[in-house]
Amino acid sequence: MTQTRSADTPAEGSEQPQDPPSDDLSRLAALHGVAVSYRPSPDRAVTASATALTRALTTLGIDASTPAAVAAALTARERELRERLLPPTVVSWSGEPPGTALAALPPGTRLTVTTEDGETRDGTARLPPGVHRLTATAPDGRTAHSHLVVAPPRLPAPPGRTYGLLVQLYSLLSRRSWGMGDLGDLAGLADWAGRTLGAGFVQVNPLHAAVPGPPTDPSPYRPSSRRFPDPVHLRVEDVPEFARVEDRARLDALLERAARLREGVLEKGALIDRDAVWEAKRAALELVLEVPLDPARRAAYDAFLAREGQALEDQATWCALAEVHGPAWRRWPRGLRDPRSEETARARHALRDRVDLHRRLAWLTDTQLTAAQRTAREAGMPVGIVHDLAVGVHPDGADAWAQQEFFAAGMSVGAPPDAFNARGQDWGLPPWRPDRLAASGYAPYRMLLRALFGYAGALRIDHVMGLFRLWWVPEGRPPTEGTYVRYDAEAMLAVLVLEASRAGAVVIGEDLGTVEPGVRERLRARGVLGTSVLWFERDWEGDGRPLPPQSWRADCLATATTHDLPPTAARLTGEHVELRDRLGLSTRPLAEERAEAAADTAEWRDVLSGLGLTDGEGGEGGEEADIRAVHRFLLRTPARMVGVWLPDGVGDRRPQNLPGTSDEYPNWRLPVADADGRPVTLEELTASPRVRALLEVLREEAARS
Repeated sequence: MTQTRSADTPAEGSEQPQDPPSDDLSRLAALHGVAVSYRPSPDRAVTASATALTRALTTLGIDASTPAAVAAALTARERELRERLLPPTVVSWSGEPPGTALAALPPGTRLTVTTEDGETRDGTARLPPGVHRLTATAPDGRTAHSHLVVAPPRLPAPPGRTYGLLVQLYSLLSRRSWGMGDLGDLAGLADWAGRTLGAGFVQVNPLHAAVPGPPTDPSPYRPSSRRFPDPVHLRVEDVPEFARVEDRARLDALLERAARLREGVLEKGALIDRDAVWEAKRAALELVLEVPLDPARRAAYDAFLAREGQALEDQATWCALAEVHGPAWRRWPRGLRDPRSEETARARHALRDRVDLHRRLAWLTDTQLTAAQRTAREAGMPVGIVHDLAVGVHPDGADAWAQQEFFAAGMSVGAPPDAFNARGQDWGLPPWRPDRLAASGYAPYRMLLRALFGYAGALRIDHVMGLFRLWWVPEGRPPTEGTYVRYDAEAMLAVLVLEASRAGAVVIGEDLGTVEPGVRERLRARGVLGTSVLWFERDWEGDGRPLPPQSWRADCLATATTHDLPPTAARLTGEHVELRDRLGLSTRPLAEERAEAAADTAEWRDVLSGLGLTDGEGGEGGEEADIRAVHRFLLRTPARMVGVWLPDGVGDRRPQNLPGTSDEYPNWRLPVADADGRPVTLEELTASPRVRALLEVLREEAARS
């Protein structure tokens, strides 16, 4: 979740909790990773309420309802930690000294490891990367079993400095799209950008499976499943069986409907309608899937089924059940709420045709995602497609149903109060339980990463600070009554480094906003790149002025904007201030907001001019020149990756998402448009002199540097 405040911005307006916790409750919470306080700024601490700690502990299966229960749980936890040999998951970094857990074992403890490949070894020296089974036998006869994550010391680095494009895929329509951008458009953009402009990557929004509507939540950051992609992104005509569909009249009618959806967005000012697109595509794909697979395709499909196993079975079953009972699985008949029940098994058998359809759709989507990455690499991109991992999933979705033992029931992820929102935030996403993750060796997290890295050249992790801690908000309570719950960051990082290294993929962490001390340093030490946005890179510890390019960090993706922020043209003109005022989002008089925005922009213009980065003055050319200057500045920084928001190339004024709005603004439903708001197709983008001029600047500057 992109946040746009400085890490040092104090949180004003939030109140201290009214029920401070007892010493025993605080100690118990700390021993279970529940934070008893947090620091919204370096000089200010806020203590969590007793209610927040109790609710979090209850969710973790700890009775903290009375002082006696707290005392008993505290005694039990202290005894458990004192007597256990190993935690449920242990981390070992290749080539580094043993971690705390192994170093703390009693002298003479015997270690036996069963590797992923089934080989048995004595000791932990020279183990291959992987998640192995560790057995420790102490001299006093105690025995413990643990998952042992062996990871390389660092992630793969980007192969040299590179620049690329950032775009929300649904917004990128071509003349072949069915009303929203698709994987064929992604492959086409990557092929053009790599071959023609020497770009190194294309970053897109999360393509996770959505909770079906209508209406479907258009936000890609609240998916049904992060484990499987959404078939709405399929290019139907690129499915090999499309050419052999027998009912051509029906198919032609659907193609005409798709054309009307496309023309409505591109020529008539209609918003992108994901539900209408999916209705047409689903009908067409059902015709396509009636065509028998040839032997080679059948073998590929069977291999996919074997690879994905139970996870795919669960995903397809949830989709089939949702068609019958609606997507809110907590309101399904009681037996179907359990994915392992006999009732669910019978329903899966009864709906086997629909279950297979959804398995096939997952395979087709995975195949086209893999093809898009292959196209990008064949076009010369050293990274290729950068996929985006959302911070969580919808509570009604497939993952929350299939993996419910791993989710914290009755809790939601959010953010504490800060200077921009004194009430805090509730994102409506159930968090993972850290204890269950550790007990499983982080199995669902590993499988999620492995699936994404199967077709990603790099992965952007939204709110990467969530690897360390998340703000848990009790259901039905305001975000102010939440508290942070810690995860084993060492294990989360080790699994991330392991799976990314296996795939040879880069990882970018979205670390904007309030970041606790030490987090960025630990991420950087393991090779996770950060995210730096020009307008927020200021000397916050000094005079607050724009940070000169040489002072930027190198290990980052540097950009001028993001999907949650105004496009560069709007920021340069101040139009973003007018938009927020029209929608009632401003907290001060318009004149004050205008003056502050103008002063901010003027400071940056002075910096760009002082560095000799501008190449034009006044009028339309002046705006284009300023946008080019902004990107020249980004290339003056040591950032390893530089991203260009593709709509900036045509002067788009409209943000794709305006935080703080829902129906007041068409979030996640706008096509890429020019300065006048006219939608621009992929074909027009790739032929645009303005786009080429901007990207040519980057290619020249990148070559020079």
